Amino acid sequence: MELSGYLKELKKIKMLTIEEEALLWQQYKINQDVKAREILIESYQPLVFKAVMQVKVTENVMDIVQEGTVGLIEAVENYDHERSVAFSLYALHRIRGRMLNFLQKEGNVALTYIDRPMYNGDNVTTLGENIIDSAPAVSKQVEQNFLVDQLNHAIQRLPEKEQLVLQSVYLKNQEVKEVAEMLELSTTHIYRLQKRGIKRIRGMLSNLMKHW
Repeated sequence: MELSGYLKELKKIKMLTIEEEALLWQQYKINQDVKAREILIESYQPLVFKAVMQVKVTENVMDIVQEGTVGLIEAVENYDHERSVAFSLYALHRIRGRMLNFLQKEGNVALTYIDRPMYNGDNVTTLGENIIDSAPAVSKQVEQNFLVDQLNHAIQRLPEKEQLVLQSVYLKNQEVKEVAEMLELSTTHIYRLQKRGIKRIRGMLSNLMKHW
């Protein structure tokens, strides 16, 4: 299907009411109604296009849509309708993850520094390890791409110096010594700001982590 045809089909989709959606989830998850599954996937197709707009691609748009649709289907199949997590949030996470993985394979998205080593004396960890609880149940469920997006928003909410330190070390790939010289602070102070910033970010993302 061409993009123009896809957009025309999107305009025909009507938003489900809360009652209609709840009934569809029950029919699909409890009664294994395949038709209910199809309606849910079709009704949430606009969420795929919303994700496409967020990644801001101009080429191979329908390939990205196809990847996002696979993510949507996976979300519908794996979603627990009895949990208090909104499906749109759960699905967007899966959809964007699929899209970004595809773009990375195509060479259109730069890898983040979330796995860049963080040195503190003899200890070596990563930013991801400091933000995410190390319990296997959590680390297996949180996909990196979605976390990176949330991480960037959280960093922007930090106090200025903590923000500068984390952006410089993890996003600009600068050494702690360079950052210390730039801010005219000791490396020890930089490590303290780094730890403090990470602690704040964990607090900001704590509610998000409970959903996965």
